[in-house]
Amino acid sequence: MGGADRNGVGGGRPTSRDVARLAGVSHTAVSFVFNGRADGNLSPATQERIREAAARLGYRPDPVARGLRRRRTAVIGLITDEIAASPFAGRLLRGAMETAWDSDHLVLTVDSGGDPAKEDAAVAELLDRRVDGIIYAAMSLRRVRVPEGLHRVHSVLANCLPEDGSLPAVIPAERAGGRTAARLLLEAGHHRVALVGGQDDIASVERLRGFRDTLRAAGITVPKEWVVRTGGEISGGHEGAARLLDGTAPQHRPTGIFCYNDRVAAGVLHAATRLGIAVPGELSVVGYDDQEHMAAFLTPALTTVALPHRAMGEAATRLLLDAIDTGRTPPATVRRLACPVVSRASVGPAPTR
Repeated sequence: MGGADRNGVGGGRPTSRDVARLAGVSHTAVSFVFNGRADGNLSPATQERIREAAARLGYRPDPVARGLRRRRTAVIGLITDEIAASPFAGRLLRGAMETAWDSDHLVLTVDSGGDPAKEDAAVAELLDRRVDGIIYAAMSLRRVRVPEGLHRVHSVLANCLPEDGSLPAVIPAERAGGRTAARLLLEAGHHRVALVGGQDDIASVERLRGFRDTLRAAGITVPKEWVVRTGGEISGGHEGAARLLDGTAPQHRPTGIFCYNDRVAAGVLHAATRLGIAVPGELSVVGYDDQEHMAAFLTPALTTVALPHRAMGEAATRLLLDAIDTGRTPPATVRRLACPVVSRASVGPAPTR
């Protein structure tokens, strides 16, 4: 049945006029408080009385109406290629959504499945909904065709690079990550080291370059046959490790292996177990990615170089929100984020023989 609630206000969502009546002030005074114009127009005591009335009523400003006044919607779009399939999507999304929420923005997410036509349609739909900006994210580092509509609104790329160099991008510092992996093995005394997995993609090339940078500085050259490109899956790691280790005398095989990713590292660990090679006693293994629900549960638990997916979501969102707030398009530069080490149990001192 109808009737007033405990504050004497009719049912339904409370309005700013309800707040004004309860606080004994004008509707304009309430607007000043919730539009950020109270200082200099209202005394602190009046502002506090209005906020107390709003809290009692459970009043929240209408974001749509506020957005229309500011010519903003407080919503940003996020388009990505494989949210459902990627083990890393959750981290990037959490970083983006929590950063946006801290600035009173929501994130509207669309999974294109990597289909260019769906990407174009998704951008058009987001523009129709008047989002304040768009993040375009990939779940594996690559160069991407920039959907045309992204140039009509503030836009930032995450974990990918624009083919035409037209937009700012936030990506992992892959080459530096390769250097980090090499230092891990060198510091443990390993001088016979190999790399397993990967192909000719950007991440593979950059990680190998960084790996070789550090070893070269230490006077170590990786033999050509010890760089085994076998893809990015567990089977590729098993195959690559078998090539390097099976039937090879201990003094002629690597004592440390840097793996393209954690799935490859899992294959290397399986192969070592099958061949009776102890990890880390006889062989140290370094992964890459810090894949959730996997790296920490391998035997032994995997030492790895983490991809900063959450940090990429946070950084891309902050860059976008800064552009929205200032109205200035950020320069089309590339920001590279550090890939930190996660130390576990798969790296030990090099065997003495």
